[in-house]
Amino acid sequence: MEQIGSLFDAFDPFPVPSRDINPAVEDFIVGWARDLPADALVRIVVHTPAAEALGEAAKHAPAAFSHHFLARAQRMSGDIDELMRIGRMSLAIGLAVLGACVLLLRLLDQAFPGDVSRFAQESLLILGWVANWRPIEIFLYDWWPLAQRRRF
Repeated sequence: MEQIGSLFDAFDPFPVPSRDINPAVEDFIVGWARDLPADALVRIVVHTPAAEALGEAAKHAPAAFSHHFLARAQRMSGDIDELMRIGRMSLAIGLAVLGACVLLLRLLDQAFPGDVSRFAQESLLILGWVANWRPIEIFLYDWWPLAQRRRF
């Protein structure tokens, strides 16, 4: 690395300690860290010429990296919180739809016995369960990738 400044996002106007890491550098670090065991500690070592290592940017680089990845983890936690909030709202809606479908199913069974009623009942039951597809997907699968990204 010839210049410490190239580690940071050129479009970020803030000084180095609070400046964002260059997206290509972040992708490299995160991609490399994903290959490590889950409990491994990550240490970032930057090799640069001695003259560059004595500069102001080099002094603040460790704090900048810590700040950047801590903020990234906090964003990911916020994304997980938002996903869970959406999941809870989706679950409430899905359960309400399922309850309404079961209620209509019972009413149809009493009012119109027969094959047409049976078709409508099966359709309502399918609709009720499909309304719960998204919350089930959120709570079982969608949060895992976000938790993985938060870790790195």
